[in-house]
Amino acid sequence: MNENIRGKIVVITGASSGLGEATARRLAAEGAIVVLGARRLERIQALAAELGGEEKALALRTDVTDRGQVEALVNAAVQRYGRVDAILNNAGLMPHSPLERLKVDDWDRMIDVNIKGVLYGIAAALPHMIRQRSGHILNVASVAGHKVRAGSTVYSATKHAVRVISEGLRQEVKPYGIRTTILSPGAVATELPNSITEPDVAENVRKLYEIAIPADAFARAVLFAMSQPDDVDINEILFRPTAQEY
Repeated sequence: MNENIRGKIVVITGASSGLGEATARRLAAEGAIVVLGARRLERIQALAAELGGEEKALALRTDVTDRGQVEALVNAAVQRYGRVDAILNNAGLMPHSPLERLKVDDWDRMIDVNIKGVLYGIAAALPHMIRQRSGHILNVASVAGHKVRAGSTVYSATKHAVRVISEGLRQEVKPYGIRTTILSPGAVATELPNSITEPDVAENVRKLYEIAIPADAFARAVLFAMSQPDDVDINEILFRPTAQEY
């Protein structure tokens, strides 16, 4: 069990499946207390019970497009456990499509979840961490935040935005001893491709994801960043399946 993880209070959005669920399991196994947020309450309640109940895990229905719900999630962590040591802003959508198809509703959803959801997580956690003069904010970007491909323009834009926000945050929080990490995964086995609404695009992505690596690969990256001594700040982890070219 990692002594730098044991006892830490970690808020995770998008915790009902995929990256969030895998990270909750990995951190809980290392002794962290996890506060789980997702829209699918029954899933995170079952996960919290499996991880040990309220002594080890707490679940609250959270839609990250609602600032009040994100704030309530973080406040619940502080009220129940006394502080918040880390937040993983993980909730995300990836409805790829060519711009010419004008899937404007999909664009709006990505902006609301992938950008504003991250900002709401920062806004909720930052006042507590400034008061504590410690904390760790981890934001999920993507390989698509480094490279743009036709058909993923808006998604890439949102993930570029996460990287820009995170870098600005990194510079601003230095006086408070707060650490920041960007996690930029490639093809990882999650429900993310299910958010694609165009059948032909979904089929192409499905083929790419045939080489996807398990979600626990992401969880191990989170564990690596969080387990460093307080004077070591892992600012970005970019990783892919070994077989992934893009």
